[in-house]
Amino acid sequence: MDYTLIELNVSEGIATLTLNRPDKRNAMSDGMRSEFIHALESVTADKAIRALVLTGAGKGFCAGGDIAGMQKRMNAPAGEVGFNGWHRQQRVHHTQALLHTCPKPVIAAVNGAASGLGADTALACDFIIASEWASFAWSYVLRGIIPDGGGMYFLPRRVGLAKAKELIFTGRQVKVDEALALGIVDRKTSADTLLADAQAWAAELSQASSTAIALTKTILNQSFELSSHDVFAQGSQAQGICYTSSEHRASVEAFLAKAAGKE
Repeated sequence: MDYTLIELNVSEGIATLTLNRPDKRNAMSDGMRSEFIHALESVTADKAIRALVLTGAGKGFCAGGDIAGMQKRMNAPAGEVGFNGWHRQQRVHHTQALLHTCPKPVIAAVNGAASGLGADTALACDFIIASEWASFAWSYVLRGIIPDGGGMYFLPRRVGLAKAKELIFTGRQVKVDEALALGIVDRKTSADTLLADAQAWAAELSQASSTAIALTKTILNQSFELSSHDVFAQGSQAQGICYTSSEHRASVEAFLAKAAGKE
């Protein structure tokens, strides 16, 4: 697929996906979402890719949903608004699920404003690193709608329920230092080195067994909803798979050979 609204580059096992509508602050249009879905599916399927960095071109990370798309939905015949909205939500949720469940470490490198769906998209990643120009706003309420990109799920898990309610009910802007203090952002760095720092962190996070990382991430993503019994049960199954992996065999053989050499 030829990408025009995103860019996807891979170097030394690290994929960098850039939302590329800088004139619109990378607002998510239907066309961009289609390219985004395809890119996420490609990254997930490519075993040579060990981690993903997501960022935005220009001054913004992602300004949320595209206003032109909102206007189009409002102008639809009254009898079609509900179903059109439902269909669009399926695409939104599919996109966010692909990002959240990608079996590799995913880092959002937030270079500027992340608003509405943009803020939710950052939260759908495993980690967030942000520049001094970054900000976050769950601004849905200012448009008379609710967070539909996972914010009602992800945000309370980062900041607690009461703070999540406050940020969503007000739609106020959260600048990077407050975001860091609240736990929305994991690391702060300079805008000049943001992408390089994110890529280096991605490389660090993905050095170990891809099999073990993928299985661990899958379980951890569910751990708040599962009982301890379920976590142990899923862990047992995952460990059984790890025992059969070439990565486990190679590491054990290397350890035994090193131990034998010392004796």
